[in-house]
Amino acid sequence: MRTINEINEKILQKKARVCTIEELKAKVKKIGIKKTYEKVDVICAGTFEPMESSGAILNLGHTDPPMKIRHCWLDGVPAYAGFGAVDLYLGATALPDVNDAENTVIPEKGGAHVIESLIAGNSVSVKAIGQVTDCYPRASFDATININSINQFYLYNPRNLYQNFIVGVNGGDRILYTYLGPLLPRLGNAVYSNIGALSPLLNDPYLEAIGIGTKIFLGGAEGMITWEGTQHFPLQKRSTNGTPIGPASTLALVGDAKKMDRKWVRGCYFKNYGASLMLGVGIPFPVLNEKIVENCAVEDKDIYAPVMDFSIPRRVRPSFGLVNYAQLKQGKIKIEGQIVKVASVASLYLSRQVAETLKQWILDGKFTLTEAVSPLPSSTTFISQDGVN
Repeated sequence: MRTINEINEKILQKKARVCTIEELKAKVKKIGIKKTYEKVDVICAGTFEPMESSGAILNLGHTDPPMKIRHCWLDGVPAYAGFGAVDLYLGATALPDVNDAENTVIPEKGGAHVIESLIAGNSVSVKAIGQVTDCYPRASFDATININSINQFYLYNPRNLYQNFIVGVNGGDRILYTYLGPLLPRLGNAVYSNIGALSPLLNDPYLEAIGIGTKIFLGGAEGMITWEGTQHFPLQKRSTNGTPIGPASTLALVGDAKKMDRKWVRGCYFKNYGASLMLGVGIPFPVLNEKIVENCAVEDKDIYAPVMDFSIPRRVRPSFGLVNYAQLKQGKIKIEGQIVKVASVASLYLSRQVAETLKQWILDGKFTLTEAVSPLPSSTTFISQDGVN
């Protein structure tokens, strides 16, 4: 058994033995779990995929005379202003207001793009309307801001890093525009959004190597796991290797956006659906025991996701069964005898770069590991709203 303190001492001395999750899996195949454990101190896993339940907290600083902001738009995108006088929360999927009530066109720019723009160092317009009080007499404010002209600017993401997800298809007769992108009719394509065996949480199926307070890579800077994510569902059905069959655990994450890199925080747009945030997240797993290595040795062929039909507009959709990630990564699957082309909205290339970047930080002695202050919940149930319309 190793300890995190022992591993950190090695990191600071630049003697830590670090590998990416992909390198770890190759080592296990070559020399087995026990010998791999003896040769590795830290395993780095990363992903770069859409994470729409994300957003940023901003503090603009007080105006003169002071103002209590109650409505605010950043580059035309509404930000929530129900906190303190000049605190804002900008959601990644927030969209500009559309003046024409009959206009059904979804704007192609949202909160995620404004967040990306600020991280890139660009200026962003601010239009604010205040609630006039004796201590906050100012009624309105129009200006521009940038990353250096505001106080706090940090990502706080209520739900990131899904532990597995679904494969979307469309058995209907018209194209559907979804959070996975366009799904073509009559099983014209299939889309998924997880990178399978390289995805961080699929290598720690019961969240034993991480917890609240674990330091991570978030958007090109240091971040932290702050809580379970929304829709956290660790009781999802699982394969014998522990990996869930469908969406399971999630994490809430936080990090200083002023230190982030636009390369790893990118606004994106799904046609006729809306904005989302492409985000790079990396997790270092301390190799404290052989079980951690065993979990991280899982392969694509042993991880399954359900194929769901989006043509049925219900919360519980019919399934065409399960497919494994080895099949998905071949670019085609068979559904009811029909060959269906497959694509991913997650970037395997950039996911590998997240893991490599985190590995280099640790090798350079710039990133140490943290002890979790509390484990993540393991028995959270999933509640849905099933009221009659």
